[in-house]
Amino acid sequence: MSEIDIKTERLTRSLGSSYAGVMLNAQHNFAWITGGGSNGIDASRENGAATVLITNRGKRYIIASNIELQRMLDEQVDAEMFEPVGFGWQQEKGEPDLVRLIADDLAGGQVIADIPFTSAPALESTFAHCRFELTESEIERYRALGRDAAAALDRTIERLVPGQTENEIAALMRYELGKLGIRSIVTLVAADERIARYRHPVPTDVRFQRTLLLVTCAKRCGLIASLSRMISVGEPGDELKQRNEAAAFVHASLQHATRKAVGSETVGSGLYEAARSAYERSGFADEINEHHQGGATGYRTRDWVAHPASGDRVHRQQAFAWNPSITGTKVEDTIIVRGDEIEVITASDRFPLIETAVDGHIYHSHGILRI
Repeated sequence: MSEIDIKTERLTRSLGSSYAGVMLNAQHNFAWITGGGSNGIDASRENGAATVLITNRGKRYIIASNIELQRMLDEQVDAEMFEPVGFGWQQEKGEPDLVRLIADDLAGGQVIADIPFTSAPALESTFAHCRFELTESEIERYRALGRDAAAALDRTIERLVPGQTENEIAALMRYELGKLGIRSIVTLVAADERIARYRHPVPTDVRFQRTLLLVTCAKRCGLIASLSRMISVGEPGDELKQRNEAAAFVHASLQHATRKAVGSETVGSGLYEAARSAYERSGFADEINEHHQGGATGYRTRDWVAHPASGDRVHRQQAFAWNPSITGTKVEDTIIVRGDEIEVITASDRFPLIETAVDGHIYHSHGILRI
């Protein structure tokens, strides 16, 4: 069964007899259902320029204006997998009732959507779980993305010179990612004191002198790989290394808890508790209050975040990006749950590794690179 057939079957099972169909227009859902296609034009908007409609009987349509339909069929979707439905661009400006365009195939039933449409309420929460278990072909694309994103950050680091501004470094990072068809949808750069001061250090004109934090959420074919890297000019101080090793212990504890949660009763709140306990054991109990710890990922930077009230479950072949931080340092990589193992897809051979044992299992986190 093809990737698109697998996903169509998941959606039809989710729809059941309650709904006649589902419209997928949000860019993350369009990328998911098409196997990596893009309906995006305006990066400032969640919605895209084409819509996929799946009926509860498994029929697939791609609906777009005359401006976009042919390009979608030529470049973004497998034209044999979707029946095209077009309309004039003038209708698009008046927000056409897309459901009416294929009304005969819906038999008057209720259609839902991921963003609000005429005659289609937004109920993404009813089918978002269909994205969580990655198919084998998605995993292959994800591995390639993670490998390329890590390599792009390595090449960025090769071009670092003390005195560069955070904005200049951010531009280098975006350039190295962009050469590989990757877009950095979150780009954070912190130099020296700003690392400890801000958990979300949007780049500024502050100049890098000794210590640097690089963060990207790297997107290609809809999938998103998140990773953070710490760099030091010369040997990092003992306190910074201690904090980095403590963050690595929290990171390893979260990976271990994620692996154990598959097929169990453990939910997101249990993963949060694993992080809270690890912070406490490391001597940094209060640090969990300074920032979220990350969570499930895939076609969104985070599908859900672990917190004390989270009831979300861990699925097999699901991706996670945990990002524990202790003031002045951060550890973050993207992983995929593979059976009883954890696969880190954003690993870098350039960085030193911190080896951490949790209940007899060994986990690796990237340490601070000395340049």
